Amino acid sequence: MAATTMWARAARRLGFDHNPLRRRWDLIDGWLLPAAIVAFLVLGPLAATGAGLWAHAENMAIQRADESWHQVSAVLVKPVPGPLFADNGANSWLVWSPARWVADGHARTGDVPAPAGASVGTTVKVWLNGAGKAQAPPLTAAGASNRILIAALFALAGLTALLTAAALVIRWVLDRRRLAGWEAGWLSVEPQWSRQL
Repeated sequence: MAATTMWARAARRLGFDHNPLRRRWDLIDGWLLPAAIVAFLVLGPLAATGAGLWAHAENMAIQRADESWHQVSAVLVKPVPGPLFADNGANSWLVWSPARWVADGHARTGDVPAPAGASVGTTVKVWLNGAGKAQAPPLTAAGASNRILIAALFALAGLTALLTAAALVIRWVLDRRRLAGWEAGWLSVEPQWSRQL
């Protein structure tokens, strides 16, 4: 019984009951949500795929740039601040901290990415670019996959926001038209009604 009522209500909202009193903007309003859902189902895979391809191209450019990097050992000259909360040794946060290292026969100092909580004198492996500047660790396969996934999710979230905003604007316009139609209808009926009183 409840399912029949739900389907009857949906059919009435979409205009399948052929109600002659239903105005055109009521039909548009009824079809607004189904149209937004269909648009999301059609455009969602396209947006996610496009964002994924863009992120993949970015990953390839980053990995090409990473190929010129080389790794050296650096010694921390200051303790690295630890994590705010204990995590039983599972901390993998990297904090940029002062260190010194030798590259191309020259001693250098600068900030390098080091694990949070490391003490003075700890040796860390540092990636240097062609100019000898310390870099964050190169992009891994897992990191590249995560970037693609995040790009696809952001594309879907953006599409959802866009479709929601469009539906809200359309509904606002329809409400204004509906209100104007009701007002025009009342102005045509009100004089006759007032005369009878």
